[in-house]
Amino acid sequence: MSAQEAIPVYTNLKDLYASLGTSLDHAERWSTLAEEFEKRFGQKPQYITRAPGRVNLIGEHIDYALFGVLPAAIERDILIACAPTVSPADKGHPAPGNVTAENLQPKYTRQVFAPAPKAKASEIDEAVHVEGWHLDIPQQLRWENYVKAGYYGVLEKYFTGSKVLPVPVDLLVTGSVPAGSGLSSSAAMVVASTLAFLAINGKLEGSADKITKGELVKMSMENEKRVGVNSGGMDQAASVMSVPSSVLYITFYPSLTASPTPLPGGAVLVCAHSLKVSDKALTAKKGYNLRVVETLVGARVLARALGIAVGAREKITFREVVGRLMSEADVGPGGTGMDAAALMGVLHKMAEAVEQLKPPGSIDPEFGATLEEMTAMSGLPADEFHEVYLSWVEVDATHFKLYKRAKHVYSEALRVLQFRKLCLDTAEAGAAGSSLAALQELGRLMNESQTSCANDFECSCEELDQLTQLARDAGAYGSRLTGAGWGGCTVSLVPESDVEAFIKKVSETYPPYKGLEGEALSEVIFATRPSTGACVYKFE
Repeated sequence: MSAQEAIPVYTNLKDLYASLGTSLDHAERWSTLAEEFEKRFGQKPQYITRAPGRVNLIGEHIDYALFGVLPAAIERDILIACAPTVSPADKGHPAPGNVTAENLQPKYTRQVFAPAPKAKASEIDEAVHVEGWHLDIPQQLRWENYVKAGYYGVLEKYFTGSKVLPVPVDLLVTGSVPAGSGLSSSAAMVVASTLAFLAINGKLEGSADKITKGELVKMSMENEKRVGVNSGGMDQAASVMSVPSSVLYITFYPSLTASPTPLPGGAVLVCAHSLKVSDKALTAKKGYNLRVVETLVGARVLARALGIAVGAREKITFREVVGRLMSEADVGPGGTGMDAAALMGVLHKMAEAVEQLKPPGSIDPEFGATLEEMTAMSGLPADEFHEVYLSWVEVDATHFKLYKRAKHVYSEALRVLQFRKLCLDTAEAGAAGSSLAALQELGRLMNESQTSCANDFECSCEELDQLTQLARDAGAYGSRLTGAGWGGCTVSLVPESDVEAFIKKVSETYPPYKGLEGEALSEVIFATRPSTGACVYKFE
């Protein structure tokens, strides 16, 4: 099971490059990074950590409802070269855990920071034990805050209650994932920085407490919350667990699992940036975090309507509602729950059940419920409702659209299972004719997903709507937004033989691309194949 596997640590670049794909000159990027690190810090790096961005083919905004998703790692990634700090003799020893972080992009300036240990003396041996850490992480769109977020998780897990102090480290960062594109550059940065601090402090090799892929996913999820994003885990799982040539079916309930699903042959993925920048940390109050609250409250209200018992302070999810409705077994730690066929069957029936989320007496049931109406629908006293659903997150809304969010989540969860089944059935059949029919059907599911994202979850925007339509007009089997939405990227399933013509047509018809050519154009629209997940290269 991939969640229990160790993080790959390579010592042979040939093997590493072979796992990454072919559309980027990986060897040149890695070599340039290592050489620049030596110029800036006066020593060779000890490690380079890599975390890819990801593209989600289908399954948007359902991971935090605990439904499965189908992302894939892309070839574009974040790389971090690192080594323990070596200071000149006249400057003395650096403080424990001190970090000097630089970025190859000149617009990002050098950052120097150090965690502050919260220490106390043991009553037994009077030695100093670190009981916790303080590291200032403003919830702002700054690259170093994602580095700090990765660092904090390592400090808390491995250096709290310990006499051992973290190693001072030099870091040099570079990336090819466009920021704010919906390709999860932020999660890739957090994963890569978490790996860098783990590697430098000896937590990836030969250590009894070395981390697994599943543990890295959970740690990275918690780390990204420190910059203000309540992630459901899809981005981190895709960045860590993906394998080449397949999308990754990731489930979160009753436990985290990840299984490769081969895509039918004859098509590639094309990512296109709308050039409307979307950053979850900046738009969270009216976007991402608001949707998290709406789906959690919607699940409680739906459970009450269906006669399902929910604890007073329990934040039940839409996936758990389905499980309890069907008296699902094997949902303890490590359990598997109901199989895909059974889950598909109940999801077909949920369209009627969610009708009960329409606000009572509303002229327009899709408009949403006021805070007061929503609180009443939950069955909780106002103070308790606030503590359970609003005290831990900032949201900005006058009406909460529980019905529309539930409608999207359940229909999208069903599309994911249909998409996966079609891929598996096609791989088993192995016929060229069936591959073409399958690609057309996969495209239809992607288009339906885009419609649901735009109309029911309202996470699309004018630019994404236009770009997905232009992609279909240019010959894509299907096209949809990918990532949180409200800007960022689209993903299109495109016939392999038509990629060059497809990119040319989209670039000529999408107005924001006017005047872009060469490298500037390839930065905003590019083909990719599913790539491998996070890894580490160790210099010897």
